[in-house]
Amino acid sequence: MAHTSTKTGTRGFKLSFEFFPPKSEEMEHQLWATVDDLAGWDPEFVSVTYGAGGTTKAPTLAAVRRLIGETGLATASHLTCVGATREEVAQVVEDFRAVGVKHFVALRGDPPTGVGSAYQPHPGGYENAAALVEGLKTLGDFEISVSAYPEKHPESADLSMDIDMLKRKVDNGATRALTQFFFDNDHYSRYLDRVHAAGITIPIVPGIMPILNLNQLKRFASMCGTSIPASLDKRFEGMDDKPAERATVAAALAAEQIADLQARGVDEFHLYTMNRAPLVNATLEQLGLQRSDATVRNRAGALA
Repeated sequence: MAHTSTKTGTRGFKLSFEFFPPKSEEMEHQLWATVDDLAGWDPEFVSVTYGAGGTTKAPTLAAVRRLIGETGLATASHLTCVGATREEVAQVVEDFRAVGVKHFVALRGDPPTGVGSAYQPHPGGYENAAALVEGLKTLGDFEISVSAYPEKHPESADLSMDIDMLKRKVDNGATRALTQFFFDNDHYSRYLDRVHAAGITIPIVPGIMPILNLNQLKRFASMCGTSIPASLDKRFEGMDDKPAERATVAAALAAEQIADLQARGVDEFHLYTMNRAPLVNATLEQLGLQRSDATVRNRAGALA
């Protein structure tokens, strides 16, 4: 499954992909088929999510180990500080360092009692993501990405509080921010203006979520504070029982969003894949892009 990067810069922007660790044999097969398919887009890096309180440490570690050992893809592991002491976090970091991780996506994480419930720092743990970033820098010279929220974190009183937290994360060593998904690019542009006004200069990489299921997405968006434009309902109207047409619209929407952000000067995108390749492939193909020749040949051979 090894892939050699053939980045040429011709597409005009950088890509990264997010995966989540599989919870069953079927999902495991789907993940690795997706990784193999998407590797041909030559991502700058891929990341693997990590559950609150270390609930997915073992599957995350297994996925990261295989990504680093077999694919040649630069791989980041998410890391949270929920439900863990600083010593326990340090041990997790050592476990991931041992399999070759040099890049962490440092997140506070959701409360163990669920999204929307009050967050309580673990006694002896890191109180927030800024403290986690600071702790990571004392444990090693890691590349550290963090989260950003163009429409504000649902627990923040206002956007200024959010930007103050981002500034603390940057001051403590973060070198990139990956945003929560959004669908109104004006939200991102206004957010970027405020971030820059606060003296934050790291890349604020927009997170793009191709829409697999609009109703499910609405439920997820309501929990994380993302607004859903009414125009999305109109674009998907009458397509509940037309999966092929729905996928075409979804790819077009994601491609339009990326193209518009490019026109605004954005040159890096983080795609939430949901461990599925077809919609990501269709989105990038809508932009007129092609996978590397090596991957195209591999896919053709697999289908022969």
